[in-house]
Amino acid sequence: MVFSFSISVKAIDNGPVFEDPVMQSKYEQLISEIRCLVCQNQSIKDSNVFLAVDLRNEIRRLLEIGRSESEIKQFLVDRYGDFVLYQPPLNEKTFLIWFSPLLLLLAGGIIIIKIIRKRMNLQFDDSDEAPL
Repeated sequence: MVFSFSISVKAIDNGPVFEDPVMQSKYEQLISEIRCLVCQNQSIKDSNVFLAVDLRNEIRRLLEIGRSESEIKQFLVDRYGDFVLYQPPLNEKTFLIWFSPLLLLLAGGIIIIKIIRKRMNLQFDDSDEAPL
């Protein structure tokens, strides 16, 4: 059991570190903002599946050739869609993603208000009461 635990705590990103701390910071920021397409609830920074490793290597390569953060994000969006970003931009394709929680909350509130009003308007007959 101790052996299996020691295997599971190995470092996720064991790629080379940038010599420039600014580049390393950009790299760390980017890989934390990109969703793992296999795990879906993890960033590629936290995932160790092959696709996440490949995406980290691709981001590293793009930074090394001088691409900006926005160019790298756009490259990934063009390739994988807005889903690859943890915070997709607000546009006509992602409108429902951003506002569906609010719409569901509003719909639930309206339903609850209607139920409460309906119950408050019910008339009770004296004949409905049980005799004592």
